[in-house]
Amino acid sequence: MSLSTHVLDAATGRPAHGVPVRLTRGDTAAVLFSAVTDPDGRYRHQNDGEDVSLAAGIYELTFDTGAYFAASGQSGFYPRVTVTFEIVDPGAHHHVPLLLSPFAFSTYRGS
Repeated sequence: MSLSTHVLDAATGRPAHGVPVRLTRGDTAAVLFSAVTDPDGRYRHQNDGEDVSLAAGIYELTFDTGAYFAASGQSGFYPRVTVTFEIVDPGAHHHVPLLLSPFAFSTYRGS
């Protein structure tokens, strides 16, 4: 199983670089990782270049959009965006994109 995310800033038309993101397991709230998006607005959950396995279950990706907006000189309505999703097939790739603007956001299951 692999997990990745990609954050795009719809207000600027560019990748959202430097968005703090963390993954928690929904039933325990234990933080599995904290990271920031790269210059292309992406993060792939890996350790030493290898995908990290996650078991079936409910997880939450939380994006610190308030920190991103402050760093990019924008002011936004949503200081944090949390996306809750379920892994049913631990062997599959899971991609969770976030399309962000100061007053709206959307997400979907990517490929």
